[in-house]
Amino acid sequence: MCTTCGCGHGETRIDGVAPGDEGHAHEHRHADGTVHAHPHDHATDHEHVHEHGGGHRHQHADGTWHSHDHGAPTVLGALNAAHAHGTGQARIVQVEQDILAKNNAYAAQNRGWFADRGIFALNLVSSPGSGKTTLLVRTIEALAGRVPVAVIEGDQQTSRDADRIRATGAPAVQINTGKGCHLDAHMVGHALATLRPAEGALLLIENVGNLVCPAAFDLGEAHKVVILSVTEGEDKPLKYPDMFRAADLMLLNKVDLLPHLAFDAAAAVDFAQRVRPGLRAIRVSATRGDGFDEWLAWLEQGIAAARAQRGASVDALRRRVADLEARLAAAGGQG
Repeated sequence: MCTTCGCGHGETRIDGVAPGDEGHAHEHRHADGTVHAHPHDHATDHEHVHEHGGGHRHQHADGTWHSHDHGAPTVLGALNAAHAHGTGQARIVQVEQDILAKNNAYAAQNRGWFADRGIFALNLVSSPGSGKTTLLVRTIEALAGRVPVAVIEGDQQTSRDADRIRATGAPAVQINTGKGCHLDAHMVGHALATLRPAEGALLLIENVGNLVCPAAFDLGEAHKVVILSVTEGEDKPLKYPDMFRAADLMLLNKVDLLPHLAFDAAAAVDFAQRVRPGLRAIRVSATRGDGFDEWLAWLEQGIAAARAQRGASVDALRRRVADLEARLAAAGGQG
């Protein structure tokens, strides 16, 4: 939760979404060709627990006034306000639950949108500097001509990473979160409206570099993929267990540097699997290409499964339609 860092809101910028937009209709195209639109208002999850904009004043018992300038609302601000006003722990927990419940509703919409199109979506999470963008560039280049790939980039500022992705020829949308420390499902929904990944595509969502808050926010992805580089401590999984517990795959990156470092790769994998029993780990080098055959095989398996699931849904719908038409024809003949 953002009670840890109190990340801000109101500074988010998304490629293709003009400031002041009231929202967008997030369309779900069903297998029968119909489209179901979900309006997404432009309020982020954080805006639903806020302090009063512009500040307010309290009169004390001695007649003096105390002025509070609240500024940009944050989750931490809401919780601090709850403490200041004597709100109990139960109410604070409720605030946290409300934030995640709203995010999860948007995530479910995103997940349905992906399923309708057979899109395999991954949420890539890590510390800053783990090599996520370099990994994505090499992955896109390796899959060129085989699988359509689209990318959503999350950073607090700049479009440098999205520019690197676009240089490969893959479409990318940059989300700048400002003071925010993670992407949420609502931001991703807005980005999808601009990005429009192809049916059957691989969607790679590069989250803001942070091993804390992104663990709590479902974006609608099929899997979280956590990236740990050998230039970090091998005990990161023990220090940040929520992130590794939420992941379905760990990529141990920059293994080409192991001869030059005092990093215990076996211990890093062991620590991660203590936190998340059964967690698969692949040792890779985004610069040299180590482990990429295994990584690409894992991706292609997931892409094939997403496409097959969509195909099965289409076939099931066609059978239901055919059955209904047969029943209507039989009823008409009897009439």
